Amino acid sequence: MYAWIWRKLPFGLPGKLAGSLLLATAAVALLWYVVFPWAEPLLPFDDVQVTQDSGVPGDPGGDTVPGGDDAPTGDEYDLPYDTDQNNTPPPSDR
Repeated sequence: MYAWIWRKLPFGLPGKLAGSLLLATAAVALLWYVVFPWAEPLLPFDDVQVTQDSGVPGDPGGDTVPGGDDAPTGDEYDLPYDTDQNNTPPPSDR
């Protein structure tokens, strides 16, 4: 298809380059100003809903902020690996 378009563009190499640039610009403008605005309401990218444990959006709930005054003293996140084991530097070859 692209070879057919290239052969049909007039005015030699400069005309073919200008015509292909014009066709590409027209295709991008058509997508940007017509197709994408039409399709945007159909896409779920802005369909975000943040809920707390109660399941009610915007409910502050009873959760505390980590690092606050009443935060637990221990680490509240369990890592699936040992951080002390891989904490040594690699041996030097010198």
